[in-house]
Amino acid sequence: MDTTQILISEFIGTAVLMAFGSGTNASVLLKNTLAKAFNPNWMTIMFGWAFGVAFAVYIGIALGGPAHLNPALTIALAAGGMFPWEQVIPVSLAQIAGAFVGSALVMLHYYPHFKQTKEDEGNVVGIFATAPTSDNRILNVISEIIATFMFMLAILCLGKMGDGLFPFIVGVLVAAIGLSFGSTTGFALNPARDFGPRLAYTVLPVPNRGATNWAYAWVPIIGPIVGASAAVGLFLLVAPK
Repeated sequence: MDTTQILISEFIGTAVLMAFGSGTNASVLLKNTLAKAFNPNWMTIMFGWAFGVAFAVYIGIALGGPAHLNPALTIALAAGGMFPWEQVIPVSLAQIAGAFVGSALVMLHYYPHFKQTKEDEGNVVGIFATAPTSDNRILNVISEIIATFMFMLAILCLGKMGDGLFPFIVGVLVAAIGLSFGSTTGFALNPARDFGPRLAYTVLPVPNRGATNWAYAWVPIIGPIVGASAAVGLFLLVAPK
């Protein structure tokens, strides 16, 4: 694959991913949106993210890239010899930059609602980044390891089942992971989808901005990388040769 094309596809794909995902969260959490009026719940968020991931992967593939959209996947595949190491840093930076831009688009789109919503009313970093329901960093990182391990292992084992339907199946998988393992930490699964948006919420002029909780930011970086790498290691160990 052409390196420039990979970077473009990873940037745009991750931007789309975060635009859909954070857009869902903003629609649910901010005041005076139509979604807010209809009492949205956890299922709304799961399906919003699932569809967003599916379309983001379709776009990433169509633009000529591998559609990782996730530094944890990129690093884990490189560790397993399935992706070139020399592309890991530029691809990861493209993914983080894309996540930042996708979040910025959501901030622009929902700007009037940010102005109407204070921190205690839903204007929180959780629109863009993850946060635990019970703040125990060791258990939080274990939760991220388990969720990402399941996610990565399922992707590696798709095989022929994924032919032509890979992006759609990945979207369904995201919903399944969210329903099963996501309610403890918000299931980042992806360092870019947390770091880039958290940075955007920190540096961009968001009205009534809440706390950005950078003390937690290492959890959705380390957990997904360890979980994805462990899944690749297990797959290489036990999969038929």
